[in-house]
Parts: sequence; C-alpha cells; structure tokens
Amino acid sequence: MRPVLVYTASRIGLFIVTIGVLWLLAPLVGLTHPLSLILVSFLISGIASYVLLSKQRDAMSVRISDKIDRPKPQDD
Repeated sequence: MRPVLVYTASRIGLFIVTIGVLWLLAPLVGLTHPLSLILVSFLISGIASYVLLSKQRDAMSVRISDKIDRPKPQDD
C-alpha cells in the first residue's frame, strides 16, 4: 500500500506546486481564467510526473501486480 500512497501524494504535490508557480506567473503568461490555469497545471504536472516519478510508478505497478497475482484463499 505504501508505494501507491507515495506515488499518489507525489502526483498531488507536483500538481499543487505547478498550479502555485503558474498562479504566480499568470499575469506574465496570460492565464487569467482559473479554469485555464487548472487545465494547464494538470497538463504540465502530468508530463512532469511521467518523467520525474518513474521509479515511484514502477514500484506502484509492481505492488499492484503482486497483489493481483497473489492466489486467493479457497473457501470450502
């Protein structure tokens, strides 16, 4: 469960940092509408997480696949 939590928290943290930086730079970049700020932040943080969080993503996928492949107990 820990790798899933680490990856999820990292994704949320990266999104918050991205939206914070874009909010500070909004007048310079022309992002005046809040919805456009959120959408651009979502896109940038998604691309950044693909690059920066590859180890966490791999650990999470190993954890999930191990959980799925684990044999189920037989009920008699």
